[in-house]
Amino acid sequence: MSVHDVARRLPDIPVLTDLCRSMAMLDAVLCPEWDHRWHSYDARWSASEAMASMRDGSGNEYSLVLAPAGAYLRGFDHESPMSPYVDDAPWPGVLDDVPPVFRPYVEEPSFTDEHGMPVVTACLWRQQGDDRWHAGAIEFPEDGEESDGADWLFQLLVAGSPESYQEWAEDYFETTVDLDAVRHVFALRPLTDEIVLALNPERLPEDLAEDIEDIGYPVTSTGLRA
Repeated sequence: MSVHDVARRLPDIPVLTDLCRSMAMLDAVLCPEWDHRWHSYDARWSASEAMASMRDGSGNEYSLVLAPAGAYLRGFDHESPMSPYVDDAPWPGVLDDVPPVFRPYVEEPSFTDEHGMPVVTACLWRQQGDDRWHAGAIEFPEDGEESDGADWLFQLLVAGSPESYQEWAEDYFETTVDLDAVRHVFALRPLTDEIVLALNPERLPEDLAEDIEDIGYPVTSTGLRA
């Protein structure tokens, strides 16, 4: 699956936003240690922007900026032959067509190395009002169109189902993950003590307050105990 296939299969921005919030909340319940989580979501990345991200602990990552102008998604596969460290520059075409409204993210310090070089092998974007996601015109290396890592970096964003998250989480966290509880969180229903305990019997529901606030996950008076 190439980055262009990903562009055709990614959901609309609001659906993708909810998906990212759900996965970040599930990771927070399943894994108390933030550094060991794959998915995170910062609802207040800036005054007007949120950011969803993935880091696998091995140097691979993606960042999704959600802004009034739309959404900007960059991914980095550190073993990709399209790595910017091959020729000390992003692979031709990956960033060339990024619209001006998203150009600040190309140079965003969080997405560049200490020399200011964008750390990216795959990039997509969608402006508000667009009817689809976009990626640049890229001449892929001989390794093929999956060389940029988009196929596996964005696989859960493309799949977008509770079942796909459950399968991934059981493998990554090496534990049984309750599918009904995952569906509850994917529906963005407020957490309850029962849902937290179903996902992780060793997790204290009250310890999730900071994560809930950071993610912007919905809460009600009938949710977690104070």
